[in-house]
Amino acid sequence: MSSISVAEAKAGFAGLVDEAAKGEFVTITRHGKPAAVIVSVEAAEVAKRALKKPRANFGDFLLTFPGGADLERDHSSMRDVDL
Repeated sequence: MSSISVAEAKAGFAGLVDEAAKGEFVTITRHGKPAAVIVSVEAAEVAKRALKKPRANFGDFLLTFPGGADLERDHSSMRDVDL
């Protein structure tokens, strides 16, 4: 994966597109920090599909635990805290 500043990217944009089309990830930096990435169409499509894929939330995941969980709430009063 190559990394290049915005100014350099402007000067050689066609070359960066060629690199991305070959499967390289090209990171564009602004003020030394990553700001964007140029990727191939195939990589972008894979990312789009991954983002649209439905995912279970953590609560649903916990409910799949085999055997369940027998939890009891402690109803005793809370301790005093000086703030």
